[in-house]
Amino acid sequence: MPRQVREQQIIDVAVRVFAQRGYHAASVDEIAELAGISKPMVYLYLDSKEGLFLACLRREAARLVAAFQEAARGAGAAPDLRLHAGLAAFFAFVAAYRDSWVVLHRQASEPSERIAAAVADTRRAVMAEVAGLVKDGIDDVTGGEGRGARLGAEDADFVAHALVGAADSLTDWMERNPGQSPESVTVRLMNMVWVGMRGVLDGEVWLPDG
Repeated sequence: MPRQVREQQIIDVAVRVFAQRGYHAASVDEIAELAGISKPMVYLYLDSKEGLFLACLRREAARLVAAFQEAARGAGAAPDLRLHAGLAAFFAFVAAYRDSWVVLHRQASEPSERIAAAVADTRRAVMAEVAGLVKDGIDDVTGGEGRGARLGAEDADFVAHALVGAADSLTDWMERNPGQSPESVTVRLMNMVWVGMRGVLDGEVWLPDG
């Protein structure tokens, strides 16, 4: 069997085991047995338990980012529709590949510099996609100047961080509310964030009393 195919099979099994048992409790022996190969072969291909986890993390992160990008690109020119499509793809990915999301969202908090760096890279990639769509939305409404001059790249980055943080948190809410579809969650989040942002662009700014 080609090495690349065998590695993907090992990663398939490892994602499931890491999601079910957690990083520390997961056993390379069990992963090797379920993958139908020897433990030394796992180390030959992936170097170490950490290397195996990083391979899982990077592959699933790449799949998630690709799903977001492809959905957004296929949704037309309007930035709100692109953002909606990207978020819907994100929530659909979480619903369809729960083990993958557990590895990305929960198990990836393990104290390792290499793992932390990989997680940070993934988050930056997602953040850049979202910030770009938010900035496109601001420019679409304002033409990049005039009444919208008070909102720019920094505001788009701020909204992107708030949006991605909310999306992360909502994945746990979806697990506790299994009757909620990815589409319904996406629409509710868009209404909270996109409609609110358009209100600010129209001059509706909240300030504390006094």
